[in-house]
This record gives sequence, C-alpha cells and structure tokens, in this order.
Amino acid sequence: MSVTAVPLRPISRRALVFLWIGILVAIGGGVALAFTGSTKPGIATASGLRYEVIEPGSGPKPTDTDVALVNYRGTLEDGTEFDANNQMPLPVAAMVPGFSEGLKLMSKGAKYKFWIPPELGYGAEDKRNPDGSIAIPGNSTLVFEVELIDFLPEAVIRQMQMQQMQQQMGMPPGGPGGPPPGAEPPAP
Repeated sequence: MSVTAVPLRPISRRALVFLWIGILVAIGGGVALAFTGSTKPGIATASGLRYEVIEPGSGPKPTDTDVALVNYRGTLEDGTEFDANNQMPLPVAAMVPGFSEGLKLMSKGAKYKFWIPPELGYGAEDKRNPDGSIAIPGNSTLVFEVELIDFLPEAVIRQMQMQQMQQQMGMPPGGPGGPPPGAEPPAP
C-alpha cells in the first residue's frame, strides 16, 4: 500500500508563534469557562434572570397571589444604591418581572442575590427621582440582595386588613350583622 505525500508550503516562524498563542488563549478560556460555567455571576434561568443563593431557606415558595415580606437592597452594577427597605410587604405579581421571578425561587428565610437584565427590569426607559434626576439609567442591569422573611396569600392579607378596619370603626368582629356592641356572642 502506498501513501501519497502532498508537500506543504513552509510556514513562517512568526505565523507559528501566533498560531500557538491563539491555541493557548482558546484553551485557557475554555478551562476558565469549564470551572465557572459562565463569564457572568450566578445561575441563569431560561428568562435571563441570574441569581446566587446566599442562604437557602426552607419550606414552600411564594406564588403570584402572595404578598412577600422582604429585606432588600437594590444597586446598579457599579454599586450605586437606588433603593433599600427592611420588612417591606411586596405583592409578588406587582414587581418588575425579574424580581417576581426571583422571589418565586426563594423559601422562607432565604437570602439571594439577583442580577435582573433590562428586559426583566425597567428596559430602555430611565427611572427618575422625584426631583427629576435619573435614579436608574435605561438598559441597566439591576442587582438586588433579597431576604425573604415570610409570605402570605393576598386573600389572607385582605382579610386581616378588613378585620383591622372593622376594629378601628368599632364594628363587631363578624362585621355587619354581627352581635350588637355590648351583646354577648352566640354560644358555639
């Protein structure tokens, strides 16, 4: 059996050096990507939200119909803080899409960090302070550190608010049609 040899043109030493440098850079980048999984921080969801679990928490997770009690701090990628609150009740479905999605990943007691891309945050529109200055520039990635303290279904929150209003107005616990003030409640 014969092998046909095809003569190759000689390659300059300079071209070989660039070839080897390119190969080493590609290998180095591939190794770095293999260890980190990404060049961006956190775990990515299908929508593009990125998150990091700082403390996992336990138990069930909130849904769109819940109101979450959270501690949070919101910054831009450069660290500029634009918002922070402690023990803030937030209707899960009423937040920007990325924040709502992130809350629904958390269990009570969990602490997460979210990186919300513009399309899941405020988009291309600037968000302004009451004085007219720009609080959040358009196309900004929002970074939130969030602690989920607790959450309750929105219906329970409404019921609690109604009971509180009734007490403030001097209405009986049963609402209209309940026993008159001073009357004893019916025996069970």
